[in-house]
Amino acid sequence: MKKIFFLFLFISTTSIFAQKEFNTNSKGFIADGYDVVAYFDSKSVEGNKKISTEYKGVKYAFSSKTNLEKFKKSPGKYIPKYGGWCAYAMGAKNKKVDIDPETFEIRDGKLFLFYNSWGMNKLESWKEEGAATIQKKADANWGAL
Repeated sequence: MKKIFFLFLFISTTSIFAQKEFNTNSKGFIADGYDVVAYFDSKSVEGNKKISTEYKGVKYAFSSKTNLEKFKKSPGKYIPKYGGWCAYAMGAKNKKVDIDPETFEIRDGKLFLFYNSWGMNKLESWKEEGAATIQKKADANWGAL
């Protein structure tokens, strides 16, 4: 009986503390509620929760109905790499690290988001340390998670 109890306790604890796949805010929005389509126009713009949709269990907010429609036509194009976690941390540290939604890069037609706080701009590190190399590591790390 003790073994069953401890097994149940282990499974419950593991489930509670398991890291989530997508980096969403407390209201369930990816990219901290920023408009993922606007990034492709080189803009970081907060989305409006009244102009939103859900795709594969994740909420997306948009700054305009036009951007919402663009997303609906081709959602895969706009989904942030690595579930919206910091691209640099995924490649350099194999860790899921939160992001600053205003720190981003569009590379090879994909959206990459980065941590930027307390004087640590990981977009700068990404570029300085070789984005292509870190991206390859991030792709491998993300695939293994």
